[in-house]
Amino acid sequence: MSTVAPLLNGTVVVSAAASLVLVPGVLRAGPRPPSRTGRTGCSGRTGRTGRTGRIGPEAALAAVVALVFVNQVLVAVYVNRVHGGDASFIARYLPPGWFDVPRLDSLAARFPAPELLAPSVLRVQACLELPLVLLAFVSVVRRLDRDLYVRLARSPLVPLAAVSYTVAFCAIEWDLRNPYTVDDLVLRVLSAVVTPPLIDRLARREPAVGSPPRNPFLFALDLWAYGQLMLVLYDTALLYNLARLGAHLLPAAAAAAVLTATRLFRRSATSPTGPYVATLAATIGRALALFLVPALAIRYAQTFATPRLAALAGLVVIGAAARRDTVRLLLPAVAATAVGCVVAVLLPGPYYEATLLRSATGALLAATAVCALLDTTRARLVVRS
Repeated sequence: MSTVAPLLNGTVVVSAAASLVLVPGVLRAGPRPPSRTGRTGCSGRTGRTGRTGRIGPEAALAAVVALVFVNQVLVAVYVNRVHGGDASFIARYLPPGWFDVPRLDSLAARFPAPELLAPSVLRVQACLELPLVLLAFVSVVRRLDRDLYVRLARSPLVPLAAVSYTVAFCAIEWDLRNPYTVDDLVLRVLSAVVTPPLIDRLARREPAVGSPPRNPFLFALDLWAYGQLMLVLYDTALLYNLARLGAHLLPAAAAAAVLTATRLFRRSATSPTGPYVATLAATIGRALALFLVPALAIRYAQTFATPRLAALAGLVVIGAAARRDTVRLLLPAVAATAVGCVVAVLLPGPYYEATLLRSATGALLAATAVCALLDTTRARLVVRS
């Protein structure tokens, strides 16, 4: 067990407990107040510009991802010009599999004052990782339910998540100490101060649509696509392996195509239509809300602390999300568990997150299919009666 294990374990317990206490109140909150930017309606237009309400977390997430990849290019220039293409000056402090840096000879040769790019190694990314993770999370929530996204983004849960994630990031940072660790810790704390107000500001500009949650089948596709893009980002940029980007272009393009296709469906045509599917959609929303604060601590505790504690915390959160609908969702839950386990065994990914994504997607699709079948059967019985 690493020296940071007690800190991670404590973060898991405290963040999960805080989530269990606070989330019910956030979900019971009344309708959100009007946006400060002007009156909004289902058209998504504001009183002054007509476009402000259309700015969402996905655009901000895309901007952060672009900054991450621009920084990777600058890292490549710095490593090649200042260190002769040898990244061992920093890679020796990190686990194997980091810093597969491309040559980019033409750009590197023309770049002026490459020594000024030294902060691109680790420190810039220390600023960007928290907004990247939080914006990705709320973007996924927005795909399921825009009103839920606004409630979460404007609640104390996002600042608490920023604290929880920052503690987890800093714990891992300390476990992988290097010459830039102190700088990174300071930058991560500053990022935790800046990111929640940014997310709150984006949520305040969201048009009040009042629509029901998205159909869980389409949301499962969205979840897979977002997860796949984050895995590509992790493999190529977050580990400073930009030279491996070519091998990930096809899965990234497939995920982007899925997100584009699901976005084309009108929400009014893809909302849950039966009680079982609607219940599943509501349960997914509660699960996302409950996982917002402890998610990263649970993930890192799997590797750097106590896996059993992390698994227990995850099960408690899932149980709390499904508690009020246990009877109705019992059969879909059994099917989801069975399919998730089969996928994990027969189609494991190259590492933990990839396997978890495949298993979760399969489980959610199975649960949706069973709920749809139960709704169809129920409708037929009602018609016959």
